[in-house]
Amino acid sequence: MSNRTQKLKRLNALELDLRRRELPGMVGRSEVEAELQQIEKELRELVTAYEQYFIGADRFEPAKERQILTLRLRRMVNLYIPQTDLRFRLQGLASRLQSFVAYWDRILRLIEEGRYVRQHSHMQLGERFRPREPADEPPLPAAVEPIARVYRELVEACENCRIKPPGREQLEEFLRRQAGTIRERFGDRPVDLVVVVEGGKPKLRVRAKG
Repeated sequence: MSNRTQKLKRLNALELDLRRRELPGMVGRSEVEAELQQIEKELRELVTAYEQYFIGADRFEPAKERQILTLRLRRMVNLYIPQTDLRFRLQGLASRLQSFVAYWDRILRLIEEGRYVRQHSHMQLGERFRPREPADEPPLPAAVEPIARVYRELVEACENCRIKPPGREQLEEFLRRQAGTIRERFGDRPVDLVVVVEGGKPKLRVRAKG
């Protein structure tokens, strides 16, 4: 049995196990962090695998690895995660994968059309595989829809106050920076993000649910 065949057999078994595994209603922080670490590891490996494929160092597209990583993320999206900082972390991973997938699909189409010129320079590869700017990223998955809701409310509040609203990427970056502070204040308790107007200016407040 070739190495490629053995690898596909192992990946197929892993995919089958993921699909059969029931999704729990709620898991602890340590379990979520472990799964996010695994997703981060697989994403790094997948980026490297596509780099190798696009420069011709590997004959086979890592399609199965991509399918498994997508499945892992989809399971996390459907999981209830009360910890705000972990939801932000999941949001970032989902956005990064979506950005890379859009890029990989464009290159794959060029390869199919015979219009792709393989790049062997490490500098060129680094530039080509740099994730897109946040403003160009596709919509976020359902698990982080509260961020989209908060941004809509913030824009409406800014318009009512005749203030130019910030970009969505600015809001997301602000929330990522505040994740540690939020955790210190609220621990693992579920929180709500709400937009209030104080002194004629919209402000974001974090409140414990219930």
